[in-house]
Amino acid sequence: MEKFKSGFVSIIGRTNVGKSTLINLLVGEKVAAIANKVQTTRTQVRGIVNRPNCQIVFVDTPGIHKPKTKLNENMIELSWGAIEDSDIVLFLIEADSKEVGRGDRKILDKIKENKKKTILIINKVDLIKKEELAKLINIYKDEYDFQAIIPISAIKPKYKDVVLDEIEKNLKEGVPYYDIEEYTDQTLRQLAEETIREKALILLQDEVPHGIFVKVEKMTLKKTRNNEKIYVIEATIYCLRNAHKGIIIGKNGSMLKKIGTMARKDMEKNFGTKVNLKTWVKIKENWMNDTKFFTNE
Repeated sequence: MEKFKSGFVSIIGRTNVGKSTLINLLVGEKVAAIANKVQTTRTQVRGIVNRPNCQIVFVDTPGIHKPKTKLNENMIELSWGAIEDSDIVLFLIEADSKEVGRGDRKILDKIKENKKKTILIINKVDLIKKEELAKLINIYKDEYDFQAIIPISAIKPKYKDVVLDEIEKNLKEGVPYYDIEEYTDQTLRQLAEETIREKALILLQDEVPHGIFVKVEKMTLKKTRNNEKIYVIEATIYCLRNAHKGIIIGKNGSMLKKIGTMARKDMEKNFGTKVNLKTWVKIKENWMNDTKFFTNE
């Protein structure tokens, strides 16, 4: 009988390289917020993959960037900590890189420092020619002894098993850490907060999204008149200044309604129940430097 394997795999890379898209592809469920904005992921998000003889626990990390606030510093610490605590690192870079850039160099140095078993994932390969890809592979081959170098496009399902097979091959024997029915360690409350924030990131203007923080104040499972389950969720979107509050609410509440509708539909799909979502917008100046606020300490 084949022995069971398990382990923690951190996905690390610069901001906006496709880490959240990759974890959602590998897990087969939406566990991480995706938006075409930098610093979409603020916390460690775990996604669980159960295979016949293996359990892989993925840790999606905030993108590596230059910190400007306490929130940013906290995000970077989470990413470095994930490298240290994982059994395997998936180091994600973009296919159109011409060299090892400053951000990727920092990550490489951390991997070398921890002597971590690492798989290099080159994302967005559909954007470049084969000759350019070959050059990039050679550059990174000279940098570190990777377990494997896998070129992919994280939006294409055909790459899912290629990556999972390579990870399973490199894991050690172990026991499952989570129940086989689970696909994330996030609570429904956290998933609700991330869903609302993702929709705000997608819909709002560039200067607003990174100044918002979503907190679910109440989340209750009730029953409708037809005896169907329904989650009643009350959430507050915090922003940095009054001008931002106006943009988030929109004319006659139109933007807030749009955010709420998109988030509710996503939650109903993910939770498998009806959702009644109520949202408010409040100002909390300088919350990004208030550690107690964003870490819920």
